[in-house]
Amino acid sequence: MLVPRPREVGEVDLTALLSLLEGHDHLIAREVIQRGVAAVFVLAFLSSLRQFPVLLGERGLLPAEEFLARAGDRAGPTLFRWHRTPYSDRLLRVMCLAGIVLGAAVVVGLPQQGPAWSMIAVFGAMWGLYLSIHSVGQVFYGFGWESMLLECGFLVGFLGSHEVAPPLLILFFLRWMLLRLEFGAGMIKMRGDDSWRDLTAMDHHHQTQPMPGPLSRIAHLAPRWWHRLEVLGSHVVQLGVIWLILLPQPIASFAAVLVILSQLYLVVTGNYAWLNWLTILIAFSAISDSFLRWTVGGPWPGWGWQQWTLGGELADGAASPLWWHLLILAVFAVLCVLSWKPLRNLFSSRQLMNASFNRFHLVNAYGAFGSMTRRRYEVIIEGTLAPDPQTATAEDWRPYEFPGKPGEVARRARQFAPYHLRLDWQMWFLALRPGADPWFVALLEKLRDGDPGVRRLLRVDPFDGRAPTGIRVRYFEYRYARTDERRESGAWWVRTDLGVIARL
Repeated sequence: MLVPRPREVGEVDLTALLSLLEGHDHLIAREVIQRGVAAVFVLAFLSSLRQFPVLLGERGLLPAEEFLARAGDRAGPTLFRWHRTPYSDRLLRVMCLAGIVLGAAVVVGLPQQGPAWSMIAVFGAMWGLYLSIHSVGQVFYGFGWESMLLECGFLVGFLGSHEVAPPLLILFFLRWMLLRLEFGAGMIKMRGDDSWRDLTAMDHHHQTQPMPGPLSRIAHLAPRWWHRLEVLGSHVVQLGVIWLILLPQPIASFAAVLVILSQLYLVVTGNYAWLNWLTILIAFSAISDSFLRWTVGGPWPGWGWQQWTLGGELADGAASPLWWHLLILAVFAVLCVLSWKPLRNLFSSRQLMNASFNRFHLVNAYGAFGSMTRRRYEVIIEGTLAPDPQTATAEDWRPYEFPGKPGEVARRARQFAPYHLRLDWQMWFLALRPGADPWFVALLEKLRDGDPGVRRLLRVDPFDGRAPTGIRVRYFEYRYARTDERRESGAWWVRTDLGVIARL
């Protein structure tokens, strides 16, 4: 019988050392993060399945095949390069459906029952599929939360399956991502617009944000002192509280809860696709199981020395295999190297917002609303069936209505987030600087031709599929109706006509 050799004084117990890297007190957080990110992937693939062919497909507004031919190697990594044709709607749909199936499998908990590497394979596949789509998505995929989803998708697979404990190094890196998100957003605001420094930013934001929600008008009509508190609260969380997630438990958990509450306020007052929901999910990386048990009546979470920075109570449980620890250490080392540019960017006077420093969208820079708009402008597209559009009367022109962006003044805004309405968002950017953007010119042409694909992205086609004889574009300034105005007219918006800016 083999007798274990006594460990000499000063000899390192490798098993005990590696156990310090295991987050047995973050099992709930892992479930929330992995299943939540997988659910967002499902929504993202559903959004692409429905919208990509119309916006960027074979007959889209900005065809991906033409983009690949024009961009060459400048386009990001994409599976479309290795297809027999540069792009096809059929392959796009196959990729989206595969991503939906993989994401749904994680949501219901199937791959979690497999070996540790199974989650890396599943999330790696979703990351690769979505990166392929994003790389040819052009302006319709040029949003910070797209890179955010890619970075999350790559990271959370390394939290492993139920076979291993959640690696504390990956949880720490998710906290570093949360720090980049919140502190980066706070700094871009302070550097970018005086209204954030004089506490007036929220006087206009709820009314001028890209896509208001059903409660945005109520938030806008709140008293000025409340708007000052909104700005102060944003600064406190993004510039101060966020650093507390690096401290021991339960401080890190309390800080994460404050971040989550601030994000929930943004959820109910706006429509920012999956930006806020991903931030909430990432914040769970700083919340321990002990804290969650305490919130429902369990014992007070401990203050063990091993919780410093990384956090986590080391509970009894099977040790993860050596190869797993070595893999996590290698991945963590690579991510640390990739973090240098984003770290410098946080403290740079020329801070970049929503920037990627590599082709794989790992370890990105984030931020939003570095420049605030004080007036809301809307581009309204109208068509007519009059034989001669030049002599058509005002009654002959009827508007095309979009599902998310303001149009009809009597229609209340709807809640769409975390679903992403890509065309509606681009219409908001267009209204800031009206011009002959290629995608907008293509949109007008397809509306004039009665294109059925474009009509599917509209809320109202006033001509039920018939091609209009003419198209015109009108420019308006919108503001929320005051309480007395809404009582008299029933309208949610009041708008001022600024004239016709284009005809087709």
